[in-house]
Amino acid sequence: MKKIKIGLTAIILSILFILGACSNDENEVGNKEGLNDKTETTAWDRIKEKGKIMVGTSGTLYPTSYHDSKSNELTGFDVEVVREMAKRLGLEVEFVEMAFDGMLASINNGTIDIAANDISITKERKAKFGFSIPYKFSFATAIVRKDDLSGIKTVEDIKGKKAAGEATTVYMDIAREYGAEEVIYDNATNEAYLRDVAIGRTDLIINDYYLQLQALEFFPDLNITIHPDLKFDTPDEGIGIIMKKDEKELQENINKTIQEMLDDGTITKLSKKYFSGNDVTVKPDIQY
Repeated sequence: MKKIKIGLTAIILSILFILGACSNDENEVGNKEGLNDKTETTAWDRIKEKGKIMVGTSGTLYPTSYHDSKSNELTGFDVEVVREMAKRLGLEVEFVEMAFDGMLASINNGTIDIAANDISITKERKAKFGFSIPYKFSFATAIVRKDDLSGIKTVEDIKGKKAAGEATTVYMDIAREYGAEEVIYDNATNEAYLRDVAIGRTDLIINDYYLQLQALEFFPDLNITIHPDLKFDTPDEGIGIIMKKDEKELQENINKTIQEMLDDGTITKLSKKYFSGNDVTVKPDIQY
């Protein structure tokens, strides 16, 4: 009987040891998970902690992101949309000026949090980046020389013509589709683009209609015009703010604020200020 008691005692102690060890393991895992929960922060957490949002923009795209000729202050439609959005979110905003390709790289490496520069929301970009809801809609037209329309009567005449633009825009995609020869610029000013068309260094610029309309008003003495017969549908869902993919909390806060600004007319007011009375928040009824 004594041997049996000793044996049972040993078994009970072994079971208690195993249960204790399992409990310790579970506590340790739980503690580790708790630590991970505490140390894992989102982009929105980091932005709130800093009290500042870093925004990529070109500073050279009139009238969406440019420097005022009198004050040299950065302004424009997209710039002011972002300023008002940041104000409503209780954040300071710091703009970092760069070319469009640089904006995408800077979002991925964390140099900037978002970018705003008349950026088209496309299926291909949505596969790699996050976007806000759209706050601008437009269509594409072509700036050509006023005196001879750069020798372009129909879209078939675009083949072989020199099209100016940045390499990764939807507008250069359209030029490629019609067989144009690409002339690539790196964050050049509107004036540089337009003068090159006027003097024949390039033949056309395919871009957003509202931007081109403003450009013509700003440079009335140049030998340029919007081609009267060329209009292009763009493969996008409108214009929005771009950010790193899967930053859901940041995206949700931006979307909520942009929607409020659309609902209360703030973005329409900014649109009419920068686009000669046009409301770009409404989809245009255009036949292509």
